[in-house]
Amino acid sequence: MRHIYSFIFPIIAISFCLPSFLKSTAQAGSIDSLRVTVTEGTNMAADLSPDKKSIAIDLQGTIWVLPTSGGTARPVTDPLGDCRQPSWSPDGKQIAFHAFWDGRYHIWSVSKEGGRPKQLTTGIYDDREPHWSPDGKQLVFASDRGGNYDIWQLNLADGKLTQLTNDSGNDFSPAFSPDGKQIAFVSDRTNAPGIYVINPGQPEKLVSSTKGKLVGPAWQPDGSHLFYNVLNNSQSGLEVVSLADGKAQMLTEASEDVFPFRASWFSSDEYLYTSSGSLKRRKIGSSIVHIIPFQALINLPKTTYKRKTYDFDNRKPQPVLGIKGPTISPDGKQIAFAALGDLWLLAKGTKKPERLTQGQSMELEPSWSPDGTKLAYTSDRNGNMDVWIRDLKTGQDRVLVDMADDLHFPSWSPDGSKVAFYQSDPRNAWGRSTLYTADVTYTADVNVPKTKKLHESVFVPSQASWSADGKTIAISALHPYSSRYREGVSEVLLLSFDGKNDRYVSPAPGHSLATRSQNGPVWSPDGTKMAYVLDGLLWITDVQPDGTITGKPRQLTTEQTDTPTWTGDSKSLLFLATDLLKQVYLADGHIETHPMDLTWQINQPTGQVVVHAGRLFDGKANTYRTNVDILIEGHRIKSIVPHQAGRPGTLVDASTKTVIPGLFEMHTHQHSMVGEKIGRLWLSFGITSIREPGADPYDALERKESWASGVRPGPRQFFTGGLTDGTRIYYGAATSINSDEQLDRELNRSVRLGYDLIKTYVRMPDAMQQRITAFAHAHGMPVSSHEIFPAMRYDVDAVEHIGGTSRRGYSPKITAMNRSYQDVIQLLAKSGMNITPTASLQGGFSVLTIKDPSLLENRQYKAFYSEEFTNALQAGSAQYAKISPGYLSNFGNLQKGIKALVDAGAHVTTGTDSPFVPYGMSLHTELQVFVNAGLTPYQALRSATLWAAETVGVSKDLGSIEPGKLADLVIVNGDPLTNVRDALNVEQVIKNGEVLPIERLLTRP
Repeated sequence: MRHIYSFIFPIIAISFCLPSFLKSTAQAGSIDSLRVTVTEGTNMAADLSPDKKSIAIDLQGTIWVLPTSGGTARPVTDPLGDCRQPSWSPDGKQIAFHAFWDGRYHIWSVSKEGGRPKQLTTGIYDDREPHWSPDGKQLVFASDRGGNYDIWQLNLADGKLTQLTNDSGNDFSPAFSPDGKQIAFVSDRTNAPGIYVINPGQPEKLVSSTKGKLVGPAWQPDGSHLFYNVLNNSQSGLEVVSLADGKAQMLTEASEDVFPFRASWFSSDEYLYTSSGSLKRRKIGSSIVHIIPFQALINLPKTTYKRKTYDFDNRKPQPVLGIKGPTISPDGKQIAFAALGDLWLLAKGTKKPERLTQGQSMELEPSWSPDGTKLAYTSDRNGNMDVWIRDLKTGQDRVLVDMADDLHFPSWSPDGSKVAFYQSDPRNAWGRSTLYTADVTYTADVNVPKTKKLHESVFVPSQASWSADGKTIAISALHPYSSRYREGVSEVLLLSFDGKNDRYVSPAPGHSLATRSQNGPVWSPDGTKMAYVLDGLLWITDVQPDGTITGKPRQLTTEQTDTPTWTGDSKSLLFLATDLLKQVYLADGHIETHPMDLTWQINQPTGQVVVHAGRLFDGKANTYRTNVDILIEGHRIKSIVPHQAGRPGTLVDASTKTVIPGLFEMHTHQHSMVGEKIGRLWLSFGITSIREPGADPYDALERKESWASGVRPGPRQFFTGGLTDGTRIYYGAATSINSDEQLDRELNRSVRLGYDLIKTYVRMPDAMQQRITAFAHAHGMPVSSHEIFPAMRYDVDAVEHIGGTSRRGYSPKITAMNRSYQDVIQLLAKSGMNITPTASLQGGFSVLTIKDPSLLENRQYKAFYSEEFTNALQAGSAQYAKISPGYLSNFGNLQKGIKALVDAGAHVTTGTDSPFVPYGMSLHTELQVFVNAGLTPYQALRSATLWAAETVGVSKDLGSIEPGKLADLVIVNGDPLTNVRDALNVEQVIKNGEVLPIERLLTRP
């Protein structure tokens, strides 16, 4: 077997040529039912050919060529490469660009006629923004090969690479001078950011320190001036600086939305640039702008597949799949784990686990003491997640640590005297955590602190693992490639207790470990080995006492693996194999299964409920039905009839109220660390269904099973696993996919665990995303991502965020000025791809709460969020508005885009990406943002009800109030079809036929 750390390979092979590409395009056109004519581009780059007859553009990730006079563009690359920022060779025969075919950005070139592209750079690093030397012998580009972004030069004759800059800041966007003797570039150096010029071999010279974000320098043909894009608080414009005197001048008007790319030249005083969706031609000193018209014809499929079916009437026991944090006792005889909100103990050789705790509070993350007599764990029984200890001999529980913020991932020191744990920031698993230790033997009369901060906060770290000597702690942490882009790989981070000698080590350099939760590194009790999950498999490697890796890693499993823990003798490891507990023995590699019989079943109410509705918004019509009775039998709506007093059943008097369908939150990320309250929180805001596009699958399943079984009140849960990503990742819940075999394991797990969707993330290459989509659809699951094209070309169902994270550093969906152009609007509208804009995330929540602070006086909000949280939230919003004076007006542009999408017929749903904005409240600000954008309250509410149910694939049962559908209703005071804010005035919620008054939801059990 080839050793894993030498295992660097392209994800797909590039093997197309133009004739076959055009042939396949023509064939696709014969079977596709939709053709979209694109006449504008969002954040497209352009370059003018040396003969001034052609323009290359990078519209939606494909390189196209069109005549200078305008007209129909023709593609010269396939749609799967995310090809960006074209640059013509001096002889006009080739176009260089950077592309993402193999899951990393590399420099490529292609003939102006199309054909087989040629890969010019390779490796595990990203190479971007190529520009030709005037003699055609070199290309300069920006690359993170040196630990951050620097300027590199490629000699085309022999492939030699030369690093031209080497500053601790990021240097990027290089451009050769017309005489080839100098190179201009942008740098974000802390002490002196700006536009620099370098003559290779000589010191760099700062030529413009213009404030704002700079990008895309281009030389005037006579070499006297540099043109570049500048983004400041209220404008994205084209600026010019004189190299003679350093004076800068803005060339474009404030109304323009200039895209962040190089300009090119028709003559010494006439240039081409991209702005406001168009190709523009302009002369220096003139305000007259000539728009070069173009059209690009894009074929889209119109296909269907059989969606996953849901049996909401099932009353049969189902196996528990939400098994969280299984851990084996030091003597190897018992397994502790969390499920259904409680702690359980499974004795080896038995199938029925013993329930250790019970109640609506949540107990999680058990960790064995070295002597096997105690469990440290986390619980919210005192209001938020604290660290507790249970004595297994006596059954007694005691609080070890109680802090204001939630705590998680306790782990014992080797001598049993301390427990390490994290204190989380308010975003919990999506933010930073600070490592502490607590003295287990602490008594009040001892003059030493009970807790000690070990380390400054770390971004989404894994559970801590102690060295055998107790001097070092190992965690999995993000190691970014640069500060320009946030992505990197998860590696082992060794933390010293003095905080001064931290260091990364990796058993597989350039390769990311598994999700940063409880997947390792896990130090063996004897200190000689570390176990970890890589590519979904369990590995061990020898280590020195300080954690230095030695020897050759060894693969222990061939099936999907999670949460490994050691027995005390360091001879075997327990792990979770998708839905089974297994143990592997190091001596001979044999694996044994520990079967378990633990089930749950849906809580289905019985009896009849009569809801007398003064007004009923059924989710379909844009008007109310008045004075009606909604007859509920069990968990479904039996009928809706004119009101009649005295009907049999429990009466819910909403005669002076409005009844609406239960709302959907279509984009949120949760974590059990929030505790039991999150279920009540959702329901209190009228949210009865949750779509969670990214989570630890076992964490999400624990919620789903607990809420559905009635262990805790909460909404319906539609979930996926971790963010399915490429070779680089960012969040702790991201899964880095590095091979087809690993992808197969992940996809098979999605079926066995019953995912409701698959979410691919920003570093996933299109060829692999296409394969994921085919698999998901074959199993009835929709797919969502951050991408619109070519994702919609191979039937990806949905896209998250109108803005959001992009691997490009800019978005193909929206510009820095929050504008989306005709390509985005028409492609989304015609394709039928659902979009969840998350406008509240991208400014809407701050905009609304700054204008109307009374929103934060809402009773549900005040019940679940502290005054300290609110103060920090408001301070952050105010600071951002102060830093960016154009923030409010730019957000209006985003709202115009949402209105344009709906007007064009796009399918738009409500979601917020909470907890980045507050759970629950942010969905209501999303509704208000939609209405402020020009949608009617009916359109906004439809996006949060029926259209959301259609996207999830459950509109047969949810999304509207109709006979036969599930009884998910919200009773509110007011008239939400006139004032959508009235949807906040929740009085009662009925979820699955169970009536839940607001007072119950706001009260901690």
